[in-house]
Amino acid sequence: MSRADSRSLARNCAVLGMTKSDATVGAWRAYALVGPALAVIAVFFVLPLAMSAVLAFRGKTGEFTLEHFDKSWDLYRTDLMFTIGIVLLSTVLIGVVAIVIAGYLTLGENPRAVAVLRWLYRWPLFIPFIVTGQVMRTFLAKNGMLNHVLIGAGWVEPLAAQSVLDWRGIVVAFVWKQAPFVTLLLAGAMASLETQHIEAARNLGAPRWRVLIDVILPQVRGTLLVGLVLSFVTMLSVLSVPLMINPNSPTMMTVDVAYRINTHGDYAVANALCLMSLVVAGFGAWFYLRHSARSFSQ
Repeated sequence: MSRADSRSLARNCAVLGMTKSDATVGAWRAYALVGPALAVIAVFFVLPLAMSAVLAFRGKTGEFTLEHFDKSWDLYRTDLMFTIGIVLLSTVLIGVVAIVIAGYLTLGENPRAVAVLRWLYRWPLFIPFIVTGQVMRTFLAKNGMLNHVLIGAGWVEPLAAQSVLDWRGIVVAFVWKQAPFVTLLLAGAMASLETQHIEAARNLGAPRWRVLIDVILPQVRGTLLVGLVLSFVTMLSVLSVPLMINPNSPTMMTVDVAYRINTHGDYAVANALCLMSLVVAGFGAWFYLRHSARSFSQ
């Protein structure tokens, strides 16, 4: 314990009427309480990450090398750009869908429609990603339900029906799966707001979309950002959806990692790909932390 910490501990003990030994025992008890959680993080997260980094930077003879990253960039840079584009587009669409649904749940004037929407939008939360991939294969295939509906409605000719099992299918699956999660967070934040500003804006004749954009969204921006960052990182790590919908090149990085391990047994390149994905996820975390620090300083 540093000298400054000792002086601070002594002052706190004097204020609370405790002896220094009692305060020290209490501090060690607090460390003991968080010890198991820190041990789990160290063993199951920090240690595997460190081992992955060591393997990614170690050559065949044990020397430091960047050849695995060079190989990953040469073979999979298109897939890396494809992954970033898919995840960014899905994140934007998730935000739009979540804002629309949460806004209607907050400002909707039809109680029955609000109740039905509140009951329906949560369903994808309880469906695993692998089931989502299979559902989308059935729904978006050339002979799938979507084309049957469009053909039955006369909007598409039978010979013009196309499969959507490509990048569009991945985006649809991600938005369908993650939008309810962000909506749940956003609707809860909107429901906790003071209604004075909303009622004042409505009394002045502002339409509901202006109230949502100008009054409500600025107050729940932090919650929306948290949900979008969590969804961004989650979509980067999903394997089942791109593997079932669009396994051909270009595809997402998770499919490439599985391919390097299962087909070639190349753990070094697979670890390099994982670290590249970690850097991409780190940008999302940096963006969130920057926004949080700015909000805290204000």
